[in-house]
Formats: sequence, C-alpha cells, structure tokens
Amino acid sequence: MAIHPDEARALDENAEFLGISRLQLMENAGKGVVESLQKRVPLQGKKVLIVSYTGNKGGDGFVVARHITYFGAHVDLILLSKPDQISTEEARKNFIIIERLSDSISLYVAPTSQDLVSLKEKFDSADVIIDAMLGTGARGEPKEPINTALELCNKSRAYRVAIDVPTGVDPSTGAVSKNAFKAHLTVTHHRPKLGLLSDAAKEVNGEIETVNIGIPPEAEIYAGPGDLRMVMRARDPYSHKGDNGRVLVVGGSFRYVGAPALAAMAALKTGVDLAVVAVPSSIVQTVRSFSPDLIVQPLPSHEVLDMQSLELLKQEAERSDAVVLGMGLGTDQKTKEAVWEFVRYLNAAGKPMVIDADALKALGEIREELRLSSAVLTPHAGEFYILTGDKLPDEREAGWRGRVDTVRRWASKLSTTILLKSRYDIISDGERFKIKTIGNPGLTVGGTGDVLSGIVGAILSRGANPFRAAVAGSFLNSFTGDLIAGEKGYHYTAKDLVERIPDALRRFGL
Repeated sequence: MAIHPDEARALDENAEFLGISRLQLMENAGKGVVESLQKRVPLQGKKVLIVSYTGNKGGDGFVVARHITYFGAHVDLILLSKPDQISTEEARKNFIIIERLSDSISLYVAPTSQDLVSLKEKFDSADVIIDAMLGTGARGEPKEPINTALELCNKSRAYRVAIDVPTGVDPSTGAVSKNAFKAHLTVTHHRPKLGLLSDAAKEVNGEIETVNIGIPPEAEIYAGPGDLRMVMRARDPYSHKGDNGRVLVVGGSFRYVGAPALAAMAALKTGVDLAVVAVPSSIVQTVRSFSPDLIVQPLPSHEVLDMQSLELLKQEAERSDAVVLGMGLGTDQKTKEAVWEFVRYLNAAGKPMVIDADALKALGEIREELRLSSAVLTPHAGEFYILTGDKLPDEREAGWRGRVDTVRRWASKLSTTILLKSRYDIISDGERFKIKTIGNPGLTVGGTGDVLSGIVGAILSRGANPFRAAVAGSFLNSFTGDLIAGEKGYHYTAKDLVERIPDALRRFGL
C-alpha cells in the first residue's frame, strides 16, 4: 500500500521514538539499495557513480557507496554541494566515513554546474548511476546544479537506479519535471510513495522494488511524535490574530463549572489564537475567573444548556474553526434536545468538532441517525456503552486487541472518528486505527479528558482531518502527563497538565 511522504517521515520519527535510530534506518536503506542492485547487475569490476545532495537521500547515497565497495566495484561519488551544507546529522556522519575511505571511494565535490561539466567523463563512462539527490521532501522543479546533473545522468548509457523516488518526481502528486531522473530501477523504502503511482511517474520509475529498512509494525500502529508533527505546523511569522485557529467550547452547567475552562485553556496552550467558552449565564463569572485568556460567552440559558441558546451557538460556531462540545453539560432532557439540534447543525455545515462527555450520552439516544464525518468522539468505556449499546470487554483481560474491532465497527457505522479513552487509547475512523501506548496512572485524575478534548479541538481548528487530530491529540495529552510524572510522580491535576502542554510540544521542536 502506497503512503504519502508526510506519513513516511512520521514513521521514521515514530521508529526513532521506539528506539530505532535514524542512523540505523539510513544504514538499512542504503544496504537495501545495494542488495537490490546486485541482484540485477553483477557489480564486480563495474564503474558505479553515485550522485548525492545534502539531505537524507544524499546520506543514503553515502551508505550505498560504502556497501558497493564490498562487491569489487569502482566507486565515484559526486556531492552536489559543499560538505558544510549537508543538512542532517545522519548524512553528515556518513559523509565523514566516506572522506576516510579514499582508497575505495573517489569523492568529488561539485557545488556548481561548471564543476559538474568538468566531471562529464564520469557520467559517460559509468556502468551504473545511482540517484541520491532529491527525496520525499522535494517540491517543484530541480534547481542547479541538480538540473545539470540530471541531464548528464539521463544522457549516460549507464543502468540508472533511483533511491526511494526519482529526483524530479513529486513524491506526493506524481508530477514529473522536464529533466526527471529516468530510472531503470527505483528502490523505495518501506512502502511506495504515492507519487510513484501516477501515470507520469511510471514513465521514469522503471522497475520498483520496495525494501524493508527496519521500521517495525509498532511505528505504524502506535501513536507517536511523527503523528504529532504531521498536524502541528509552525506559526507563520506574518500571521494575525485568529490565523492560528479559533475554538468554540460549549459546556458547563450549574453543577459542573471547571470542565469547559480546562478544555479551552488546553486549546490555547496547544496553539490556537482564540478560545471562546459558551456557558449558561449562571456560571459566567466563575468561568471568567479561571483565566483572563478566555473569551467567555454568556448563553441565554441560565443553569443548563437548552434550545434558547441555539441561535447564539450557531453564530459562534460560524465564526470558529472547530467546536468542542459536551464537558459538564449535564443530562437534563432539555440539554439533550439542544445537543441534538446543535450537532445536527454542525454536521450539516461540515464543522470540525469534538464531542465528549454528556454530549456523547445525549447522542446515544439518536445513534441510528448519526453520520458524523467531521467529528471526533471521545468516550471512555462507559460512555461508549451509552453511545453505542455495546459493552467493551475489560481491558485488563482483553487488552486493546480485544476492543479494537468493536471500536472500528462503530466508527464505520457512524462514519466518524472515535477516540476511546483508556489505558491504551484506541483511535479509529472505521478503516484505519492507531493505539496510544504511553501515559501513566496520574492521567486518571478528573479533568484530563477535558484537556484531551481541548487539545484535539485545537488541532482540528488548524486544518487536520479528524483521525489525524485524534491520534496526535491522544499522544500529546499522554506525553505531557509523562513529562509531569517524571518530575512529580502521579500526584498532579488537570490544571498541571494544561500548563505543561507547551513544554511537551517544545520537546519535538513544535
């Protein structure tokens, strides 16, 4: 199954989080290329030219050069930049090794097109040329000196091999540049990239072989930092207030006051610009007292949400990028009716939303009509039962594997994303699923589910699809809890969790 290059990068990061270094993945990738090539071209005595650039694909090329020498080939390596421009630590480490292997590898540095032209004979005489130039991060037309290198590669009589994707093929869209590397063989890592499947790309891919580079199944199944990075983009330095997301939180009642404030503060700490908390008028002052950062919208409803607040909620939702609904609402009949109508409105509008707590309980009564494609539902096992009528097996006996099929089935039936909160969160949109395995017992304290909903709402507000937002939010919530537990043990509160979200994001450079 082909994957988007963003997902491929996420898998690399998740594998690293599991303890498999990027350096090891690079080693495996380079070795896999050589093994694929050796099956097709006996390398003894052959002239092999490797053309590398500054990124991790260039690093793969450095590894390839080293492994090819074992087979008795004559190896030339051209670096299309100055060595100090190599951009990743792993590639730099492998380049240092290349510099030390001057007896078996001839290294040429050619940062300009003029430098390359002087090396034309290397292209003309090569038996094999390996493309280690632009990889899954490349977009647009190749620039110099890469463009000249591509012309020289394609004019050569050599057998041409591309690492992962041919340079000049957009790994996402499959668009092909004029001088794209015309491969006889493309050796792709772990899974083919989506761009390789386009009709245009098929003209330059040649034969495609997929090699195992050591990414374990857990990197795909378990939520990790790669999933977080996929959906959390850096702030545009020229952005204005509101450009980084506006979240509407609808919750609270005279019985439960703190829950919506926790969700809204979590959304702010996750990076949104504005968090609006819409609550019954009787608790407005109390909610305002939690933080001056919150915009608190009094509802016409006095003690609990009811239908008289619906028009105002629609107006607020229209101004918001995502809605978080449910925490602390209570289960009065008039509240349920308001929830039903508001969710119907949001669903018809395609508004991204997180539905939690009492709102989930209300939806259990109309489950047969629900098709919530823009929503993330965040039940625990008890709420899942009220929502679906299906009782999940005990996690201590069945583990997540004993629950995942039921969660997937209901996510499919409701056309939605379900984030089942437990020791091992299960996230599914009915087709895919992910498991959150990190976390600690301190996260059972009241309010952490409200924090999770706010985090997921924040990620939704910045354009992530519901499944990706739920996976990333689940990971971030628990990783933050683990940061606190490492310092304080398990005796912390939901407010502590909110305050440490930025620290957790900084650990991943976000």
